[in-house]
Amino acid sequence: MLALMGTVMIVLLFLGFPMMIPLLTAPIVIMHFYFPAFNPTVLIQQMIAGILPASLIAVPMFILAADIMSAGEMSNRLVDFVKVFVGHVKGGMAITTAAACTFFGAISGSTQATVVAIGGTMRPYLLRDGYDDSFTTALIINSSDIALLIPPSIGMIVYGVVSGTSIGELFIAGIGPGLLILFMFAVYSYIYARMKGIPTHDKASWSKRWKVTKRALVAFGFPAIIIGGIYSGFFSPTEAAAASVFYAGVIEIFVYKNLKITDLKEIALSTGLVTGVVFILVGSGVAFSWLISLARIPNQILPGIIGTNPTQVWVLFVIAVAFFIGCMFVDPIVVIMILTPIFKPVVTSLGIDPVLVGTLVTLQAAIGSATPPFGCDIFTAIAVFKRPYFQVIKKTPVFIAMLLVVSALLIFFPDVALFLRDLAYGY
Repeated sequence: MLALMGTVMIVLLFLGFPMMIPLLTAPIVIMHFYFPAFNPTVLIQQMIAGILPASLIAVPMFILAADIMSAGEMSNRLVDFVKVFVGHVKGGMAITTAAACTFFGAISGSTQATVVAIGGTMRPYLLRDGYDDSFTTALIINSSDIALLIPPSIGMIVYGVVSGTSIGELFIAGIGPGLLILFMFAVYSYIYARMKGIPTHDKASWSKRWKVTKRALVAFGFPAIIIGGIYSGFFSPTEAAAASVFYAGVIEIFVYKNLKITDLKEIALSTGLVTGVVFILVGSGVAFSWLISLARIPNQILPGIIGTNPTQVWVLFVIAVAFFIGCMFVDPIVVIMILTPIFKPVVTSLGIDPVLVGTLVTLQAAIGSATPPFGCDIFTAIAVFKRPYFQVIKKTPVFIAMLLVVSALLIFFPDVALFLRDLAYGY
């Protein structure tokens, strides 16, 4: 059964079909040969059930908020804010890029939106300062990973829906690892700039810093809405997503006056296209997960991998490896939808904190988004920056290594993720 399922999916992928086709075709083939008594329409029912949870409403709303900001002025003002404070230190422009990705991640929750918005703004500055093209691209696509950890995170929303884990707790738990990754990237950027003799910029005066800070101040209302609103209990994650769309529209149209109300139609159409793809993948993933549960495939695979008496550390390691490898080849949302139900019984039986697992899983999804051969951020960068594949991935290994170090820290020192969650929720 596994061999047939894998063969069908691999053949269809190599023939160039989009991921949703093999994801649905493989279950249909398996049902035809192994479960002929089942009506194939049950797969459609499972797909519809997969996109019914109300929590998923937050996904298109966060995407819409990110699209509004990408089309507007907010990303540029965030970049300017970071640049006036760190642009004068060694590696300042690279550090600015990583920090701007973090700030934008705290607004958009999307790695690809971050690549487009921040990468498109910062890449010319980095190249002009003398940073290598491959380093520049690798820094942008890997710094965008932070957007999947810093709330709001689309990956965490999907994981929370599938596993039944609190999305609010997941959001808080992602902050620690996200800031740690930012720190590591900043240190590496400083070392790289010193080794390559990258020049620094003049130090900005405090009057200029204050001026730029005032221009960017309203952008920091997003973390207040999302994190503060959820933590205080004023908003649910879904309500915070709706509020972020309203806030983005008001700021870009009436405060910055960079967009017109009529522009929202085109932006909404773009959001609808992306949302349609995401929801088809989510529904397909649920149908696929239902079939592998019906076929009891996890019962066949897991005992041989994790053993009969596994430790929490070993299970977390296996989860990290499985999601990391899966996200290298397949869209992270699909991997989360398929693998989370497989590992959930083991996680529950060993008493592993599901918030820790969700943070680890989201980090692997983020790493996979920027890891060859098929990381989605790689192809986003190829399309946006018009650079060849091998030049884009040439200098990603160092960044990937740092991200894997953070993964190991999460496994052996769970408080990296859980400290802020415990502090916020009184655990």
